Parts: sequence; structure tokens; C-alpha cells
Amino acid sequence: MWLCSAVSALGGLMFGYDWVVIGGAKPFYEASFGLASPTQQAWAVSCALIGCLAGAIMSGGLSERFGRKPALIVAAVIFAVSSVGTALATQFDAFVAWRIAGGVAIGMASGLSPLYIAEIAPAASRGRLVCLNQIAIVLGILGAQVVNLLIAEPVPVSATVAEIGRSWNGTSGWRWMFGAAAVPAVFFLLGCLLIPESPRWLAKRGRWAQSEQVLSRFGGADYATQAIGEIREALAAAPGRNLRSILAEPRFRRVLVIGIVLAVLQQWCGINVIFNYAQEIFASAGYAVSDTMLNIVITGVVNCIATLVALFTIERLGRRQLMLIGCSGLAVIYIVLGGCYLAGVQGWPLLLLVIAAIACYGMTLAPVTWVALSEIFPGEARGASMAVATTALWSACFLLTYSFPLLNAAAGTGLTFWLYAVICVAGLIFVYTRLPETKGKTLEEIERSWT
Repeated sequence: MWLCSAVSALGGLMFGYDWVVIGGAKPFYEASFGLASPTQQAWAVSCALIGCLAGAIMSGGLSERFGRKPALIVAAVIFAVSSVGTALATQFDAFVAWRIAGGVAIGMASGLSPLYIAEIAPAASRGRLVCLNQIAIVLGILGAQVVNLLIAEPVPVSATVAEIGRSWNGTSGWRWMFGAAAVPAVFFLLGCLLIPESPRWLAKRGRWAQSEQVLSRFGGADYATQAIGEIREALAAAPGRNLRSILAEPRFRRVLVIGIVLAVLQQWCGINVIFNYAQEIFASAGYAVSDTMLNIVITGVVNCIATLVALFTIERLGRRQLMLIGCSGLAVIYIVLGGCYLAGVQGWPLLLLVIAAIACYGMTLAPVTWVALSEIFPGEARGASMAVATTALWSACFLLTYSFPLLNAAAGTGLTFWLYAVICVAGLIFVYTRLPETKGKTLEEIERSWT
């Protein structure tokens, strides 16, 4: 079970790498393609989100019709091809097209990987197993940051944009940063060919013998018998239910709304701008390009450590309490961070605040959101419901990513972080009033609890 979860979580690793590699490559491909305006720069970073939206929408239909495993295989193939295509792009339009293709794979994997893990995991360890996906995401983020640091040659403080464009970093280095993603993508593909199909998807398709066989491999005969009984009971309670019929039931509409809000909150809390616009954020704090590359790696290491902490706390503290801690902690950090920018503070105090924000996010909102989304939806339309939530997530991420350089230029970094603090406070209120605790319950028990 842990091995199959780890293979599925490689989709998260690819998600993390492909999503963040652009942050370190940004000053080099911008110089290479001559991107000067904030609009061009924002489009280069955020264009992948168009693909993420398409991938999230596609994942629901593919995973419900053909199964979780084939959909994961498709995502792995797209990851491998798009990484090579991005590296070889000679025109900005081609670069954008391949980034959008990579975004399709990100959108698919972001929902499919935690969904597959949740459907194979027992209640007692489901939170930890789904956390493997977030650990893989942050390892992918750290991997991208380390690869960028190792590949990039030192950049003189006085280097102009034209000089960066003519350097090895501007002509070849950034291409290797993107192309390196093909290696883990191949391992992801090979692993997906070996894992079994989700037993809950097999049961929903009437393939009970195969479902029981998979469950027996994971937990033994007794576990398989108990799980099959619960799945039969859940399916018998609402035969033929799909996403459309679920939306007609007020109690399940409420579940979908909760999932959408949690997905949007994970993005609008603002952390992703630190990863995607690290160069601008650290430049505003007085750091040069070479120093920024090292700072990015430091934030990646902190992110990994924080997510490992979540692996040991999510079953102890529960989903709801960790979400409350995350929202309140980020709100406080952003208020202080925004004040430092407005007061003109530079250097290590801002680095420490950024690290604190990433640590808070890594222990709470980052992993817990994916765990909650993989748990709360009804089984008959779990894939489609997950697709709706991840579509909302990537829509929110597109608005966040595209709007940051515009907000930063219009209001400044300090006021922008204060805006994210307000959003975190709103999220705190929503989680406190709307999100129930789901730790220790089977997926079928959670579904029954909504009634």
C-alpha cells in the first residue's frame, strides 16, 4: 500500500518540479526571449495554469470512465513530452505552448494522485498516506530549486539583462532546468504501469472480484471483506448517482461548496507567489540574483521539513485543527511581513519571515487541503467532484499568479501581503464554521455523516 501510494505520489513530485522550476529559470528565459513588460512576464509564468485548468477538467471524465490508473499514465506521458518540448523551444510562443501542455499534466496529477491514494488507504492511515503526495510535491519543488542552483552559473551583481541573455544561463542553462524533468517523468510512467487499479473504482464498475483481490493485497482477507461490505452498502444506498444527481441534493451541494472554498483558499492564501515570483520578492528585500537562488533552496528545504512534520501530526491533531492553525499563522506572518516591506526593512529579517510563512503553510494548508479534498466527496462521483475542486483550485491559482506582478507594481509588496492576510482571516472563519473533522473515518462513514 505504501509503495503504490509512493508511485502515485510521483505525480505530486512532477507537479512540484514542473510548477516551481520556472521561478529559478525566470531571469534567464526572460532575457533569452526579451520579455520586458510585466504583462509578458506574468503570462510566461501563469500560462501553464490554462493547461492546469484543462487537465483538472479532463481528469474527472478520464478517471471515472477509464479508471484512475490509465489517467495517471496519460499524465506521466504528458509530463515527459512537455518537459523536453519546453527545453527545446526557440520561440516564446512555442515556450508558452509547451508550458500549457505541462500544465495539463499538472492539473491531472494534482487531483488524481491524492484521489488514488485515498481510495486504496484504510481510515487509520489515510491522512499520512495522502500526505505522501504533498511530501512528493515539496520534494519536487526542492528538486527544481536545487537543479536550478546547480545548473545556473554565478551572475555578477552588475550584469544587465542583455548580458544575462548572452550568457550560458540565458542561452542554454534554463533549457536544462526544464529538460531535467523528463527523468523523474519516465520513472513515474514506469511505476504507473505496475500499480493496480483503485479497488473502489473497480467495485463501482461491478468488478467485485478484482476489487477484493486488490484490497487483499493491501490489507489481507479480513480487511478486504470489511472494506467490500462498506463499499457495497454505500453503493446500494444511492444506485446510479452521478455528479448531476449529487448537485440536486442540498447536503452534497454543501460538500462541493466546501471543497471548492478549501481549494481556492489554498491558493489565495498567497504562498505560491513566493515560489513563482521568488526573484522579485527577494529583490525587493535587497538580494541579488545569485543570492536569490540560494534563498530559494533554503525555502525549499524548510518546506520539506514542515511537510514531514504534517505527516506525524495530521492523524493526531486532525484536518480541521491544522487548517485553523495554518490560516491564523499565515495571517499574522503576512501582517508583519507587509509592515516590514512598507517600513523599508531589507535582508535577513524578511528572509526569516518568508521561511516562517512557508513552514506554516507546509505543516497545514498545503497537505491538509489535498487530504480533505480526497476524503469528503461521495464515492459515486468522487473523481468528478475532485475535478471540480481542482478546477477551482487552478482557476484561483491563475488569478493569484497573474495578478501578483500587477498588484505589486500598483500597490507594492507590503500592501499585497496584507491583502493575503485578509484572505487568510476569511478562510479561518470559514473553516471554523463549516469544515467537520474527518480523521479516523472510512470514506463511506464520511459520506454517511453528511446526511
